[in-house]
Amino acid sequence: MHDLLIGPFVEFGFLRRALVGCLAVSTAAPVLGLFLMLRRMSLTADVMAHGILPGVAGGFLLAGLSVPALAAGGLLAGLAVAVGAGALSRATGGREDAALAALYLVALALGVALVSWRGGAVELTQLLFGSALGVDDAALLLMAGTATLTLGALALAWRPLVLECFDPDFAAAVGAHGARWHLGFLALVVLNLMAAFQALGTLMAVGLMMLPAIAARHWARGVGGMAYAACGIAAGSSVAGLLLSFHADLPTGPAVVLCAGLAWAVSVLAGPADSLAARLLRRRRPHLAG
Repeated sequence: MHDLLIGPFVEFGFLRRALVGCLAVSTAAPVLGLFLMLRRMSLTADVMAHGILPGVAGGFLLAGLSVPALAAGGLLAGLAVAVGAGALSRATGGREDAALAALYLVALALGVALVSWRGGAVELTQLLFGSALGVDDAALLLMAGTATLTLGALALAWRPLVLECFDPDFAAAVGAHGARWHLGFLALVVLNLMAAFQALGTLMAVGLMMLPAIAARHWARGVGGMAYAACGIAAGSSVAGLLLSFHADLPTGPAVVLCAGLAWAVSVLAGPADSLAARLLRRRRPHLAG
Protein backbone atom coordinates (compact mmCIF):
# COMPACT_ATOMS: atom_id res chain seq x y z
CA MET A 1 0.00 0.00 0.00
CA HIS A 2 2.88 2.35 0.78
CA ASP A 3 4.44 1.72 -2.65
CA LEU A 4 1.09 2.28 -4.33
CA LEU A 5 -0.07 5.47 -2.59
CA ILE A 6 2.93 7.19 -0.98
CA GLY A 7 6.03 5.78 -2.65
CA PRO A 8 5.66 7.68 -5.96
CA PHE A 9 5.54 11.06 -4.18
CA VAL A 10 8.49 10.16 -1.96
CA GLU A 11 10.65 8.89 -4.81
CA PHE A 12 9.94 11.37 -7.60
CA GLY A 13 10.38 15.11 -7.22
CA PHE A 14 8.31 15.96 -10.30
CA LEU A 15 5.29 14.24 -8.75
CA ARG A 16 5.73 16.20 -5.52
CA ARG A 17 5.85 19.46 -7.47
CA ALA A 18 2.75 18.48 -9.44
CA LEU A 19 0.96 17.56 -6.20
CA VAL A 20 1.80 20.86 -4.51
CA GLY A 21 0.72 22.77 -7.62
CA CYS A 22 -2.58 20.91 -7.98
CA LEU A 23 -3.34 21.35 -4.27
CA ALA A 24 -2.69 25.09 -4.63
CA VAL A 25 -5.14 25.22 -7.54
CA SER A 26 -7.63 23.17 -5.51
CA THR A 27 -7.80 25.82 -2.77
CA ALA A 28 -9.18 28.54 -5.03
CA ALA A 29 -10.34 27.41 -8.49
CA PRO A 30 -13.28 25.24 -7.27
CA VAL A 31 -14.69 28.23 -5.36
CA LEU A 32 -14.74 30.21 -8.61
CA GLY A 33 -16.40 27.21 -10.26
CA LEU A 34 -19.03 27.26 -7.51
CA PHE A 35 -19.95 30.87 -8.29
CA LEU A 36 -20.04 30.08 -12.02
CA MET A 37 -22.48 27.25 -11.28
CA LEU A 38 -24.67 29.39 -9.02
CA ARG A 39 -24.80 32.09 -11.69
CA ARG A 40 -25.72 29.55 -14.41
CA MET A 41 -22.42 30.20 -16.18
CA SER A 42 -20.90 26.73 -15.89
CA LEU A 43 -19.94 26.54 -19.57
CA THR A 44 -18.22 29.93 -19.42
CA ALA A 45 -15.18 28.33 -17.79
CA ASP A 46 -14.92 25.87 -20.69
CA VAL A 47 -15.07 28.77 -23.13
CA MET A 48 -12.30 30.57 -21.26
CA ALA A 49 -10.14 27.44 -21.17
CA HIS A 50 -10.39 27.16 -24.96
CA GLY A 51 -9.95 30.89 -25.38
CA ILE A 52 -6.52 30.98 -23.70
CA LEU A 53 -5.04 28.49 -26.18
CA PRO A 54 -4.04 31.00 -28.93
CA GLY A 55 -2.19 33.08 -26.35
CA VAL A 56 -0.47 29.99 -24.97
CA ALA A 57 0.44 29.01 -28.54
CA GLY A 58 1.81 32.50 -29.21
CA GLY A 59 3.95 32.32 -26.09
CA PHE A 60 5.17 28.88 -27.18
CA LEU A 61 6.15 30.19 -30.63
CA LEU A 62 8.09 33.08 -29.10
CA ALA A 63 9.78 31.43 -26.14
CA GLY A 64 9.08 27.69 -26.20
CA LEU A 65 7.73 26.08 -23.01
CA SER A 66 8.59 29.12 -20.89
CA VAL A 67 6.08 29.55 -18.08
CA PRO A 68 6.12 33.40 -18.02
CA ALA A 69 5.60 33.61 -21.80
CA LEU A 70 2.85 30.98 -21.81
CA ALA A 71 1.10 32.58 -18.84
CA ALA A 72 1.24 36.10 -20.25
CA GLY A 73 -0.03 35.00 -23.65
CA GLY A 74 -2.82 32.89 -22.22
CA LEU A 75 -3.97 35.60 -19.81
CA LEU A 76 -4.18 38.18 -22.60
CA ALA A 77 -6.04 35.79 -24.90
CA GLY A 78 -8.51 34.74 -22.19
CA LEU A 79 -9.31 38.32 -21.24
CA ALA A 80 -9.70 39.22 -24.92
CA VAL A 81 -12.27 36.44 -25.38
CA ALA A 82 -14.19 37.43 -22.22
CA VAL A 83 -14.27 41.14 -23.00
CA GLY A 84 -14.69 40.63 -26.75
CA ALA A 85 -17.80 38.49 -26.36
CA GLY A 86 -19.48 41.13 -24.22
CA ALA A 87 -18.49 43.93 -26.61
CA LEU A 88 -19.76 42.01 -29.64
CA SER A 89 -23.11 41.21 -28.04
CA ARG A 90 -23.64 44.86 -27.08
CA ALA A 91 -22.55 46.16 -30.49
CA THR A 92 -24.68 43.76 -32.53
CA GLY A 93 -27.59 43.14 -30.17
CA GLY A 94 -26.93 39.39 -30.25
CA ARG A 95 -26.66 36.93 -27.38
CA GLU A 96 -23.42 36.89 -25.41
CA ASP A 97 -23.36 33.10 -25.24
CA ALA A 98 -23.44 32.90 -29.05
CA ALA A 99 -20.51 35.31 -29.30
CA LEU A 100 -18.60 33.28 -26.71
CA ALA A 101 -19.24 30.06 -28.64
CA ALA A 102 -18.00 31.58 -31.90
CA LEU A 103 -14.89 33.08 -30.31
CA TYR A 104 -13.86 29.96 -28.42
CA LEU A 105 -14.22 27.72 -31.48
CA VAL A 106 -12.05 30.05 -33.54
CA ALA A 107 -9.58 30.39 -30.66
CA LEU A 108 -9.31 26.62 -30.20
CA ALA A 109 -8.70 25.99 -33.90
CA LEU A 110 -6.16 28.84 -34.11
CA GLY A 111 -4.27 27.63 -31.05
CA VAL A 112 -4.01 24.04 -32.27
CA ALA A 113 -2.91 25.22 -35.72
CA LEU A 114 -0.18 27.47 -34.27
CA VAL A 115 1.24 24.80 -31.98
CA SER A 116 1.14 22.19 -34.75
CA TRP A 117 2.88 24.60 -37.14
CA ARG A 118 6.01 25.08 -35.03
CA GLY A 119 5.83 22.24 -32.53
CA GLY A 120 5.18 18.53 -32.61
CA ALA A 121 2.75 16.01 -31.21
CA VAL A 122 4.52 16.00 -27.82
CA GLU A 123 4.25 19.76 -27.34
CA LEU A 124 0.64 19.80 -28.52
CA THR A 125 -0.33 16.98 -26.14
CA GLN A 126 1.43 18.69 -23.23
CA LEU A 127 -0.32 22.01 -23.84
CA LEU A 128 -3.75 20.45 -24.37
CA PHE A 129 -3.72 17.75 -21.68
CA GLY A 130 -0.97 18.72 -19.25
CA SER A 131 2.15 17.01 -17.98
CA ALA A 132 3.43 16.47 -14.45
CA LEU A 133 6.93 16.90 -15.87
CA GLY A 134 6.02 20.45 -16.87
CA VAL A 135 5.47 21.63 -13.29
CA ASP A 136 8.75 23.34 -12.51
CA ASP A 137 9.54 25.98 -9.88
CA ALA A 138 8.21 28.80 -12.06
CA ALA A 139 4.92 26.97 -12.55
CA LEU A 140 4.66 26.34 -8.80
CA LEU A 141 5.15 30.03 -8.08
CA LEU A 142 2.43 30.87 -10.60
CA MET A 143 -0.01 28.39 -9.05
CA ALA A 144 0.71 29.44 -5.46
CA GLY A 145 0.64 33.14 -6.30
CA THR A 146 -2.64 32.78 -8.19
CA ALA A 147 -4.24 30.86 -5.32
CA THR A 148 -3.11 33.49 -2.80
CA LEU A 149 -4.39 36.36 -4.95
CA THR A 150 -7.70 34.60 -5.63
CA LEU A 151 -8.37 33.82 -1.97
CA GLY A 152 -7.64 37.42 -1.01
CA ALA A 153 -9.91 38.74 -3.76
CA LEU A 154 -12.71 36.33 -2.80
CA ALA A 155 -12.48 37.46 0.82
CA LEU A 156 -13.19 41.00 -0.36
CA ALA A 157 -15.77 40.10 -3.00
CA TRP A 158 -17.62 37.29 -1.20
CA ARG A 159 -20.72 39.24 -0.18
CA PRO A 160 -21.21 41.05 -3.53
CA LEU A 161 -20.73 37.79 -5.45
CA VAL A 162 -23.23 35.91 -3.27
CA LEU A 163 -25.70 38.78 -3.58
CA GLU A 164 -25.31 38.79 -7.37
CA CYS A 165 -26.00 35.04 -7.43
CA PHE A 166 -29.24 35.06 -5.41
CA ASP A 167 -30.71 38.56 -5.78
CA PRO A 168 -29.16 40.58 -8.65
CA ASP A 169 -32.04 43.07 -8.65
CA PHE A 170 -31.44 43.96 -5.01
CA ALA A 171 -27.70 44.17 -5.68
CA ALA A 172 -28.37 46.68 -8.46
CA ALA A 173 -30.79 48.64 -6.26
CA VAL A 174 -28.22 49.08 -3.47
CA GLY A 175 -25.46 50.05 -5.91
CA ALA A 176 -23.30 46.95 -5.62
CA HIS A 177 -21.48 47.73 -8.92
CA GLY A 178 -22.24 44.30 -10.33
CA ALA A 179 -20.52 44.95 -13.67
CA ARG A 180 -17.19 45.72 -12.00
CA TRP A 181 -17.37 42.67 -9.76
CA HIS A 182 -18.32 40.56 -12.78
CA LEU A 183 -15.31 41.68 -14.81
CA GLY A 184 -12.99 41.14 -11.87
CA PHE A 185 -14.49 37.71 -11.30
CA LEU A 186 -13.96 36.72 -14.96
CA ALA A 187 -10.35 37.90 -14.71
CA LEU A 188 -9.84 35.59 -11.72
CA VAL A 189 -11.35 32.70 -13.69
CA VAL A 190 -8.93 33.28 -16.58
CA LEU A 191 -5.98 33.62 -14.19
CA ASN A 192 -6.80 30.34 -12.42
CA LEU A 193 -7.21 28.50 -15.70
CA MET A 194 -3.80 29.79 -16.72
CA ALA A 195 -2.27 28.64 -13.45
CA ALA A 196 -3.75 25.15 -13.80
CA PHE A 197 -2.90 24.53 -17.44
CA GLN A 198 0.79 23.72 -16.80
CA ALA A 199 -0.15 20.53 -14.97
CA LEU A 200 -3.60 19.84 -16.44
CA GLY A 201 -3.47 21.34 -19.93
CA THR A 202 -5.71 24.00 -21.46
CA LEU A 203 -8.51 21.54 -22.23
CA MET A 204 -8.52 19.81 -18.83
CA ALA A 205 -7.87 22.74 -16.45
CA VAL A 206 -11.57 23.59 -16.38
CA GLY A 207 -12.34 20.12 -15.01
CA LEU A 208 -10.68 20.80 -11.65
CA MET A 209 -12.59 24.07 -11.46
CA MET A 210 -16.08 22.87 -12.34
CA LEU A 211 -16.51 19.18 -11.46
CA PRO A 212 -15.77 19.56 -7.72
CA ALA A 213 -18.05 22.61 -7.62
CA ILE A 214 -20.90 20.72 -9.29
CA ALA A 215 -20.35 17.75 -6.96
CA ALA A 216 -20.30 19.99 -3.87
CA ARG A 217 -23.98 20.89 -4.17
CA HIS A 218 -24.77 17.31 -3.15
CA TRP A 219 -22.79 17.64 0.11
CA ALA A 220 -23.96 20.99 1.52
CA ARG A 221 -26.76 23.52 1.12
CA GLY A 222 -25.05 26.76 2.15
CA VAL A 223 -22.55 28.52 -0.10
CA GLY A 224 -19.82 28.30 2.53
CA GLY A 225 -20.32 24.57 3.02
CA MET A 226 -20.33 23.98 -0.72
CA ALA A 227 -17.06 25.92 -1.05
CA TYR A 228 -15.35 23.74 1.57
CA ALA A 229 -16.72 20.58 -0.04
CA ALA A 230 -15.60 21.67 -3.52
CA CYS A 231 -12.04 22.33 -2.34
CA GLY A 232 -11.90 19.00 -0.51
CA ILE A 233 -13.14 17.09 -3.55
CA ALA A 234 -10.65 18.91 -5.78
CA ALA A 235 -7.76 18.10 -3.46
CA GLY A 236 -8.73 14.42 -3.25
CA SER A 237 -9.15 14.24 -7.03
CA SER A 238 -5.70 15.80 -7.51
CA VAL A 239 -3.99 13.17 -5.35
CA ALA A 240 -5.91 10.29 -6.91
CA GLY A 241 -5.44 11.63 -10.44
CA LEU A 242 -1.68 12.02 -10.09
CA LEU A 243 -1.39 8.47 -8.76
CA LEU A 244 -3.54 7.19 -11.63
CA SER A 245 -1.44 9.13 -14.11
CA PHE A 246 1.76 7.64 -12.70
CA HIS A 247 0.66 4.02 -12.41
CA ALA A 248 -1.42 3.84 -15.61
CA ASP A 249 0.89 6.05 -17.71
CA LEU A 250 -1.90 8.51 -18.56
CA PRO A 251 -1.67 12.27 -19.23
CA THR A 252 -2.00 14.20 -15.99
CA GLY A 253 -5.00 16.34 -16.95
CA PRO A 254 -7.35 13.56 -18.08
CA ALA A 255 -6.40 11.43 -15.06
CA VAL A 256 -7.24 14.20 -12.57
CA VAL A 257 -10.47 15.07 -14.37
CA LEU A 258 -11.53 11.40 -14.48
CA CYS A 259 -11.08 11.20 -10.70
CA ALA A 260 -13.07 14.41 -10.26
CA GLY A 261 -15.74 12.95 -12.52
CA LEU A 262 -15.88 9.82 -10.37
CA ALA A 263 -16.30 12.01 -7.27
CA TRP A 264 -19.16 13.83 -9.02
CA ALA A 265 -20.84 10.53 -9.93
CA VAL A 266 -20.59 9.30 -6.31
CA SER A 267 -21.99 12.64 -5.11
CA VAL A 268 -24.96 12.44 -7.48
CA LEU A 269 -25.70 8.89 -6.36
CA ALA A 270 -25.09 9.06 -2.60
CA GLY A 271 -24.46 12.64 -1.41
CA PRO A 272 -26.56 13.83 1.57
CA ALA A 273 -28.11 16.80 -0.30
CA ASP A 274 -30.35 16.29 -3.34
CA SER A 275 -28.68 13.09 -4.50
CA LEU A 276 -30.58 10.14 -5.95
CA ALA A 277 -30.23 8.26 -2.66
CA ALA A 278 -31.40 11.26 -0.61
CA ARG A 279 -34.46 11.76 -2.83
CA LEU A 280 -35.32 8.06 -2.66
CA LEU A 281 -35.05 8.14 1.15
CA ARG A 282 -37.37 11.13 1.36
CA ARG A 283 -39.95 9.34 -0.77
CA ARG A 284 -39.82 6.25 1.43
CA ARG A 285 -40.14 8.05 4.77
CA PRO A 286 -43.88 8.84 4.48
CA HIS A 287 -44.52 5.22 3.51
CA LEU A 288 -42.52 3.94 6.51
CA ALA A 289 -44.29 6.35 8.85
CA GLY A 290 -47.67 5.16 7.64
